[in-house]
Amino acid sequence: MAGVYALIGAWFARQELQKVYEVKSRLYENGQYSGSSDVTVKLLMIAAVVLFLAISTGIILTRRKAQKNGEHMFDKTAIKLVINFLIPLATGGIFALILLQKGFVGFVAPVTLIFYGLACVNASQHTFGHVKYLGFANIILGLISTQYVGYGLYFWAIGFGVFHIIYGGLMYILLERTAK
Repeated sequence: MAGVYALIGAWFARQELQKVYEVKSRLYENGQYSGSSDVTVKLLMIAAVVLFLAISTGIILTRRKAQKNGEHMFDKTAIKLVINFLIPLATGGIFALILLQKGFVGFVAPVTLIFYGLACVNASQHTFGHVKYLGFANIILGLISTQYVGYGLYFWAIGFGVFHIIYGGLMYILLERTAK
């Protein structure tokens, strides 16, 4: 579901960017464009909604599965998982906000992909080892995206959308279906 939310969020972000591009084009022709941070706020809101939905869905589905299996959702391993995931993720998020503040907008997508990948690799020692491959894929994609700075939204859609859908499908086949 996180991948689906990411693709929907990317679509909304693309719509916002398209509006800005059209306005900029008209204003540049008249020599009036001076820039605006309104689009940044809208994009951050879209990202926050996607993140909220992905986390909420993850918690709900994890709780259901834990109850079904008669397990506790937050045991020592789960707490270690969350801590090991959040350290690189929060660091990358703060770094991305600093990049935005300093005007390095083009590097926000690569940085978030790289730090998310690092978070997945770091957390993989406390969960299914397969998640490290999702992490490696996002790290590599983030590094590649540093060479195509104007296309960050597309790399985000691939990393947070397509990669999660593929990963979720593979995990369903490997873990859920084989357990039945």
